[in-house]
Amino acid sequence: MKQIQAVVRPEKLDAIKEALVALGINGMTVTPVQGFGKQMGHTEVYRGVKVEARLLTKMQITTVVTDQSLDSVIEAIRTTAHTGEIGDGKIIVTPVETVIRIRTGETGDSTLS
Repeated sequence: MKQIQAVVRPEKLDAIKEALVALGINGMTVTPVQGFGKQMGHTEVYRGVKVEARLLTKMQITTVVTDQSLDSVIEAIRTTAHTGEIGDGKIIVTPVETVIRIRTGETGDSTLS
């Protein structure tokens, strides 16, 4: 099993969620986050005053998938989140040692459905 964390533009969240549900992913956690990458934030005008926004608002999607579905989930996130502009986000994949469903105590791949 693998954990996928995707940091994406907020306006892409619904489309990504729909793409993952279409693949059979039925569990994810979504968290609003702030950060910056190559663009180092941006400048906005607020009430006639220039304000530098160093931290940009993004959405972080976290889900755990089987090894067999990993590539299709990554591709779905990548293609759906892609705009071609700086700030499209990142996908981070890490190994998962154990998953335990609290309600039943079951472990392993069966906890993902």
